[in-house]
Amino acid sequence: MKEKVIERLIRYAKIDTQSDPESSTTPSTKKQWDLLNVLKDELAEIGLTDITLDENGYLFATLPSNTDKPVPTIGFLAHVDTSPDFSGTNVQPKRIDNYDGGDIQLNDECTLSPNQFPNLKNYVGQTLITTDGTTLLGADDKAGIAEIMTAMEYLVNHPEIKHGKIRVAFTPDEEIGRGPHKFDVKAFGADFAYTMDGGPLGELQYESFNAAAAKVTTRGISVHPGTAKGKMVNAITMAIKFHNFMPQEAVPEKTEGYEGFIHLMNFNGTIEEATLSYIIRDHDRNKFEAKKEYFRMVEQRIKEEYGDNAITVELEDQYYNMKEKIEPVKEIVDIAKRAMENLNIQPIVEPIRGGTDGSQLSYMGLPTPNIFAGGEYMHGKYEFVSAETMELAAKVIIEIVKLFEEETIE
Repeated sequence: MKEKVIERLIRYAKIDTQSDPESSTTPSTKKQWDLLNVLKDELAEIGLTDITLDENGYLFATLPSNTDKPVPTIGFLAHVDTSPDFSGTNVQPKRIDNYDGGDIQLNDECTLSPNQFPNLKNYVGQTLITTDGTTLLGADDKAGIAEIMTAMEYLVNHPEIKHGKIRVAFTPDEEIGRGPHKFDVKAFGADFAYTMDGGPLGELQYESFNAAAAKVTTRGISVHPGTAKGKMVNAITMAIKFHNFMPQEAVPEKTEGYEGFIHLMNFNGTIEEATLSYIIRDHDRNKFEAKKEYFRMVEQRIKEEYGDNAITVELEDQYYNMKEKIEPVKEIVDIAKRAMENLNIQPIVEPIRGGTDGSQLSYMGLPTPNIFAGGEYMHGKYEFVSAETMELAAKVIIEIVKLFEEETIE
C-alpha cells in the first residue's frame, strides 16, 4: 500500500492544477480537467461504478455496498486544485528513503532543514516526498486523492471487508474557497462525508473558522505635486491610514489555536485609487461579526475625514464554523477517532485554522469532518509529505467503513 500511495502522489503532483481566484469559470482553470480526466479513467480501472464528471468539474463515483446491513452511505472527498500562492508548474517530486534527520538539499540554492522546519524530526526513518525547491508539491490535496484511490482499490480487492455504500468525490477550486459552490449534495447522495485534507498524522477536525473577505477601495484626487497644496487627496495615504486602524496583534503571524485574525492579503494603489484585500477569520461567531463591524466603523471614520465618496468597504462571507452542523451527528467524529486508535494513531482533535470543503458542505446538508492527509509546510517550496503517513491515512479510510458496518444493527 505504501508504494501505491507514493506512485499515485508523484504521478498526480506532476499534473499542474493550480486554481485562479481571478477566473469566473468553474473550474477556475482548464488544467484542472487534466487530472480530473485521469482520475475518471483510474476510478473505472479500479472497479468503481456510477462514475460521473459534470460540466463544472465535480467527479463522483461509487463503491457499492457488500453487506446486507442498512449501513449509512459514507463519502470521502479530496480536491484536485493546488494553491495559487506558489508555482505548481513542472513539479518534480523528490523521494528520500529512510530520512536520516538531517538537511535535505532540494537544489543548489534551497535546503529543507530541521533547524528551520523542526517537524522534520518527526519523520526520521521514513520515506519523504519533497519538492525540488522550485515549486510547491501539491500534497494539498493530491495526497488525499492518492489515499482515497488506494483505499478504494484495496476494498475492491478485499471483498471480505464488509462495508456499506461508499461515495467518492474529487472537486475543483478548494484553494480559492469555491470548492463546494456547485457541489450537488443531492446527487452525491451520502449521509455524511470526510475530507482527506488535513496535515500531520492524527489530525481530526470538525471546527473551522467563520470566514469573510473584505475589499477596501479608497479614492483620491491626483494633482501635480508642485501645486498640490490643498488640492491633492492621496488614496494611498488614505488606505495606509485605514490599515493602521487594524489591530496589530490579531494577525496570522501572532495568533494560534482559537485566536482569530484580520489578514491583509494584497495592497495596490495610485494617488487616484488604492485597494486593500483582507480576509477575516474567527472560530467564535460573535467575535467574527464584531470584526466585520469594526471594518464598518473604520470606514465611517475615514468618510468623516475625507468624505462619503472617499472609501468603500465590501464585505462577503465565505464560510462558517462547521462545528454547529457536525455536533448533532458527533458520532461520525467519534468513529473516525476510534478508527485512528485501532491503528495505534493518537487522534489530534483540534480546530482548523482555515477552511476545507467540509466547512461549506456541512451547511449544505452534508456533515463533513476533516482527516489528516499528511502534508507539512504546504503551499510553498518546502512542502513535504511522509509516505508512511499517507499509507496510514488510507488505512483510516478502510477502518472507518469497517466500523460503520460492524456497528450497524441488522
